[in-house]
Amino acid sequence: MAQVKLLGFWYSPFTHRVKWALKVKGVKYEYIEEDRANKSSLLLQSNPIHKKVPVLIHNGKPIVESMVILEYIDETFGGPSILPKDPYDRALARFWAKFLDDKVTAVPNIFRRKGEEQEKAKEEVREMFKVLDNELKDKKFFVGDKFGFADIAANLVAFWLGVFQETSGVVLVTSEKFPNFCKWRGEYINCSQIKESLPPRDELLAFYRALSQAASASASAPK
Repeated sequence: MAQVKLLGFWYSPFTHRVKWALKVKGVKYEYIEEDRANKSSLLLQSNPIHKKVPVLIHNGKPIVESMVILEYIDETFGGPSILPKDPYDRALARFWAKFLDDKVTAVPNIFRRKGEEQEKAKEEVREMFKVLDNELKDKKFFVGDKFGFADIAANLVAFWLGVFQETSGVVLVTSEKFPNFCKWRGEYINCSQIKESLPPRDELLAFYRALSQAASASASAPK
């Protein structure tokens, strides 16, 4: 039996945060794909409060919440560090990771809204991108030239954002408006540490299109 198990959804950026951390550290693990409509008893027992993925199970003990799991992985397993060794750089990485974890979940909601609600949400999120664009000026990654903790926390806006934009036709980010952010995103997607572990883009597009169509059908159905 594997000492390390990961419960997740293949399409979830939060699951992929953990996958990439395990890859960086060279940790072998058993991956268990969950069914969102029929969550396993293992998931419900391992995360009884939120009943969400990802969940890391190490030697029978569950750890929940993706950013908490990242720190656990970094502290528990050998291999390259995910958080910087320098105390100031480590604090900086944690700050940006917290900023991103708090803000990026607003991004998918934009594509579910319409009209004035969507326009208001778009303006709020664009303010976030202005902050990120300014921070990433003359930087390869969030903390120096090394892909790390804060970059992993940013994976929804690094990769999934493009999928959401193509699926919905709503464009939030362009290289003209946010050149530094877009340059960082290019570095991110082509980073050797995660490039081969990105989920298949075509499959993500098909998945989110199906979700969008189902939501539209539900909204237009007679009440």
